Amino acid sequence: MTQSATTGVVAESAATDVVAQDAREFGAYVRAGGWAFALKVARSVRPGGEAAGETAKISAKEFAELAGCSPERVMRYYKAWDKAADDGLVPYFEALAPGQDVELPDSDVWHSYYISRSSASSDRGTAIAAAAEAEGIRPTKALEVAENPTALRAAILADPPTAKAARAALLDRLKEDPSLQTELARDIARTDDLKKAVATETQAASRIGYVRQIVENGQVKTPAGQTIDAPAELRAEAERHLSLIDELDEDEDTGEWATDAYDTVKDLVAQTVQANPELRLQERRTKFYSSLQKATKVFEELTFDDVDDLDTIYEDDMLQRLEELQQAVSMCITALRKAAPTD
Repeated sequence: MTQSATTGVVAESAATDVVAQDAREFGAYVRAGGWAFALKVARSVRPGGEAAGETAKISAKEFAELAGCSPERVMRYYKAWDKAADDGLVPYFEALAPGQDVELPDSDVWHSYYISRSSASSDRGTAIAAAAEAEGIRPTKALEVAENPTALRAAILADPPTAKAARAALLDRLKEDPSLQTELARDIARTDDLKKAVATETQAASRIGYVRQIVENGQVKTPAGQTIDAPAELRAEAERHLSLIDELDEDEDTGEWATDAYDTVKDLVAQTVQANPELRLQERRTKFYSSLQKATKVFEELTFDDVDDLDTIYEDDMLQRLEELQQAVSMCITALRKAAPTD
């Protein structure tokens, strides 16, 4: 075999060894996850309290300089190993020597001990980590999002499912955060499109509530404000419309369905009143008395108590309107006096 051929075989063999080594290290990482790196820190970094001359291990700062990373990152691996040692999953630092291999825990439990960001040690980070665990996700994921609100904004703007998840989370947060409620209400009040949307949804909710109370309570309010028992036909129709609305998906628009249900029920209520002479009479009486109360309240508020000089507010049509009102009131009084029972 020639020298060049021999050199080629040696080079190929060396490359194969390097590839095999990479494969073995990759397999070790797949099985152990971050524990593989934590072991390198645990067996190489000097535990606190040990002097430099007492061990071959080095400080976290020196290890970080050799690794080309920050001491803080090294210490996060160090602390993860320390917590696991307290739980009996791995040996303590003092039992490890540089280069020593030990059996490592499964990769699935790594994230229970390792938190990749220093913010996790703050009160805010602790709260985020706790919430993440309650949702069944790794704290590191939640902390990463919290530390990059711009990325969160971009995801919400670009992705409807992300926006939907953010909306659901915000609604949950609003239940326990009065300050956020106030801020959001203020934002809505200052945004015309949102104000219109809120007004539309409020109207739809009110109409659905009107139909729902007929189904649940068996009673309904007439246009004049009477509360009467809903006839079976009216109640059945209200229940039919309500079942259609309840079957809608969460993201479907209920406005048109609510209007249809409300208009149908209102028509049936009017028909019910017209079909019953006694109800019709009571409806007219209730309507008249309601109007009389409103007119009385408005006129009682019409005073000159805060006017020092009537000349400053006088307009010709003021007197004319009051005289017309006086005439209308006199006509009502005359008509009611004729209807009043005599002794």
